[in-house]
Amino acid sequence: MKRGLAPNILYYYILISTTANACLYSCSYRSRMRAQYNLEETPYVHCLVHFCCTTCALCQEYRELKSCGFDMGIGWEANMDRRRHGITAAPTVIPGITR
Repeated sequence: MKRGLAPNILYYYILISTTANACLYSCSYRSRMRAQYNLEETPYVHCLVHFCCTTCALCQEYRELKSCGFDMGIGWEANMDRRRHGITAAPTVIPGITR
């Protein structure tokens, strides 16, 4: 059975356009985070980092937010609410008696 070239072209067009859109979307958040926390844009520009290795870029952002006191379990809005009320770090829990 002979298949045409059109389905292949359509597949690659969708693949490239969704990858580029996801890269630009996540790159904008990385740029905002860099501006908010005075982070360096090294060794490469943000869009290039997200395009070449999105997973690595997201891991870096996760670690940076966690080191700034964000609690990843409660979500963005709850963290922003905590910031507005002056709470900058996650509360420390003192473990109970262990056997």
